[in-house]
Amino acid sequence: MGTDGVIVGRGAPILLLTGAGVSAESGLGTFRDAGGIWSRYDLADVATPEGFARDPALVQGFYNARRANMLAAAPNPAHRALARLQAHWPGAVTLVTQNIDDLHERGGSHDVIHMHGELSRALCAACGHRWDAPAEMHASDACPACGAQATRPDVVWFGEIPYHMERIETALARAELFVAIGTSGAVYPAAGFVSEAAAAGVRTLEINLAPSEVADAFDAHLLGPASEVVPDWVERLLAG
Repeated sequence: MGTDGVIVGRGAPILLLTGAGVSAESGLGTFRDAGGIWSRYDLADVATPEGFARDPALVQGFYNARRANMLAAAPNPAHRALARLQAHWPGAVTLVTQNIDDLHERGGSHDVIHMHGELSRALCAACGHRWDAPAEMHASDACPACGAQATRPDVVWFGEIPYHMERIETALARAELFVAIGTSGAVYPAAGFVSEAAAAGVRTLEINLAPSEVADAFDAHLLGPASEVVPDWVERLLAG
């Protein structure tokens, strides 16, 4: 089956990697948005373990704002199209996201692998316990398991190891098609997945608003807004 220069058999295992560009059209800003929430903060202050240790109240306030933005946002056609692909493709479709929002799940996707964690979850930095986060978290919040006032968002900060890497590597090794959607190609290890896929003979496709920093590593490209390009690609793939 050919889709934009990428040939896969019907039912071939697919690994999808999504980034901030998928959620941007739902109103959730990316790191690079001028004037967006990320541009008003130093990432060393709000997205590192050291920043959390220096000023946990600042970090909690930052993620409370991001959580509020997430709860007010709605899935867009790209989220729903990927859920449709998961539901109707005859083979395995593994969905890995760099995003910490829950729009894939609210769009109908299941078993989403959040390699950078989730805004909707809380983590105890003292004992490692995890639980559903409230809408607002505070530096004084006690862990429900150990009682320590070490509650933090369950997200992966700079300098920390992404989650579920073994599971992702297994899915990548089994895939016959790797598709990166809305990613910048600037954040590793996710930016290196396309090279791993290519080395293993996996076909690769990039769907993005503009070519990513690793665009040359892909077999084929589809450029344009995710909410338009992804549904069209999914429909063509399912109809082929």
